[in-house]
Amino acid sequence: MTETTQTPEKRSWRETVTVYFTPVMLSMLVLGFASGLPLYMVFQKLSFWLRDAGIERSTIGFFYWVTMAYTLKVFWAPIIDRVQIPGLHKLLGPRRSWIVTAIGGTVIALVMISQTDPSQGLLSVLIAAVLLAYSSATLDTAIDAWRIESAPNDVQANMAAAYSLGYRVAYMTSGLGLAISEWANWSWSFLAMAAAMAISARLVFLMKEPAAGLKKRALEGNLPQKMVRAVVEPFVQFFSRLGWWIIPVLLFITLYRISDFTMGVMAAPLYSDLDFARDAVGAIQGGPGLAATIFGLFLGGLAAMKFGLMRALVVGLIITLVTNGAYAWLAATAQPDDLWKLTIAVVGDNVAGGFVTTCFIAYLSSLVDPENAATQYALLSSFYAILPKFMAGFSGVLADAVEWVWFFIITAAWTIPAGALLALILIAGPPASKGLFKFAERRTAEAE
Repeated sequence: MTETTQTPEKRSWRETVTVYFTPVMLSMLVLGFASGLPLYMVFQKLSFWLRDAGIERSTIGFFYWVTMAYTLKVFWAPIIDRVQIPGLHKLLGPRRSWIVTAIGGTVIALVMISQTDPSQGLLSVLIAAVLLAYSSATLDTAIDAWRIESAPNDVQANMAAAYSLGYRVAYMTSGLGLAISEWANWSWSFLAMAAAMAISARLVFLMKEPAAGLKKRALEGNLPQKMVRAVVEPFVQFFSRLGWWIIPVLLFITLYRISDFTMGVMAAPLYSDLDFARDAVGAIQGGPGLAATIFGLFLGGLAAMKFGLMRALVVGLIITLVTNGAYAWLAATAQPDDLWKLTIAVVGDNVAGGFVTTCFIAYLSSLVDPENAATQYALLSSFYAILPKFMAGFSGVLADAVEWVWFFIITAAWTIPAGALLALILIAGPPASKGLFKFAERRTAEAE
């Protein structure tokens, strides 16, 4: 493992913007789409389909458990880092071969779902849903590794912006799938989404395979030695690099997005309690809200590249505090016809959400060694979601206890402990805690 202290390069605004118009960014956009579409089909469209078929709400709720795959992916991430897919590995390389295999799993699952009838039995639906969720989680892990290895640390925020934009395109495509279910039926809807994933798999063949850490990932020795290198070494390497600073770093990772998690669950119930018209809310979210998210994604990438990642993280906390507070203002003052206030709150929140998503993904990526990219990033992404998701489950209880205004003030205040930890890291943390270690140079196989 090669480590050197990395000093961020100063770039002109022209250089900062033109980085988005490179082949690797277009590839990242496609992979973001491929990663997001199965997620939206699992989280949203599947439950809609089951309810349409007359399945009880309690049963539909149990189906949510299949999404635990996204939290548990750290347990099979070492396999993605080390195991070679026969045939595809030689043709595409380690990262793209796993991406294509995982996309293949999502296509099979979507086709299986399209051929089932929930009213006739749920076992086949459950099997297909599990395959879809675990294939999608595997796909996320492989794409994260490809992203980390395909660009240097100072471009990771831009990669995250392109990735997240692909996610948003997937969200809109999943909405098209819902429309297809109305125009034709659910079977054609799921088949259309399977076709979209198959096209994504074909496009992967046109992308470049990153070579960073390629030789190091080859396993040698007997079976116990291979197990240690594949499973134990990535975690030991990560913890030893940060030392005791692993504690404030992991705490910061856990708290940085907790405001968004806890307030986001209750935004829609607030709109309902304020008697905003559903069509107006949908129009604002799908129009200026969507534009604001995309703007925030790319603004975060530009800020991180121009001014440095850690400064961008500070800005992210500030705007999260302000935009969460805007919802307290909305709850205290808005009437059903105050759509301009709703627009301000939604647009502000979406700009902040896009900004911090880009910067946060870039920060997590900067902590990861390409030698063990899939495993270490899966560890971080699984870790940061556990407490926020748990806390989000109690959002309704908190809102009932303190009412809307204080609820959003409290969620905004979650940025304060996160800010204190970020200040500690900035002032006293070693380079590794700030994402300033540059590991083995990230190159493409073609460049070699």
